[in-house]
Amino acid sequence: MSHTLGIRQAQKQKTRQALLDAALALLEEQSLSSLGLREVTRAVGVAPTAFYRHFRSIPDLGVALVEEALGSLHPMIRTTVTSADNSEERIARAIELIAGHVDAYPSHVRFIARERHGGVQPVRDAIRDQLARFAEEVRDELAKDPQSAGWSDDDLLMLAHLYVDQMLITASLFLEAMEGADGEREWVAQVATRQMRLISIGRHHWLD
Repeated sequence: MSHTLGIRQAQKQKTRQALLDAALALLEEQSLSSLGLREVTRAVGVAPTAFYRHFRSIPDLGVALVEEALGSLHPMIRTTVTSADNSEERIARAIELIAGHVDAYPSHVRFIARERHGGVQPVRDAIRDQLARFAEEVRDELAKDPQSAGWSDDDLLMLAHLYVDQMLITASLFLEAMEGADGEREWVAQVATRQMRLISIGRHHWLD
């Protein structure tokens, strides 16, 4: 009996993932607000009623996509701000990690970039909540840095939000560069380096 239940659970998880993957592929060319339930189930080859065994609605599926796209990024986000020998090394490592993530998961990056300010409220809320968690985690890492001595918690959180926002901007630019002219990727890396360097300089002199 337990073996049968295990097989059923594995099949259910497989179908759920297939729905997520199909939706993500369809969202390459449209926004979530225009995505139809029947489009997704048709792409997977299941009946529309099967959708409701996994998600309550298309917005519910969208929230699951947010968790899939951003949930695994927490370790990477923290890594970009952990102590390094110097700020230039930290910046270079951050840009390398962001570029690598965009290369590996372009559809996820495109989905977040489009839906962060899109028309589906639960999805916008889910993205906002994940980004707030990122900022809190970055703040906690920054607080361990001797350079943060004397900073208030609110100011550290403000700085953390700057870093998180810059990471998102950089990811979006790398995504655009994938479809752009030769050399555009290098330009994105140079611009991102200068922008993060400016944040770093501001941080260094904040308590002056």
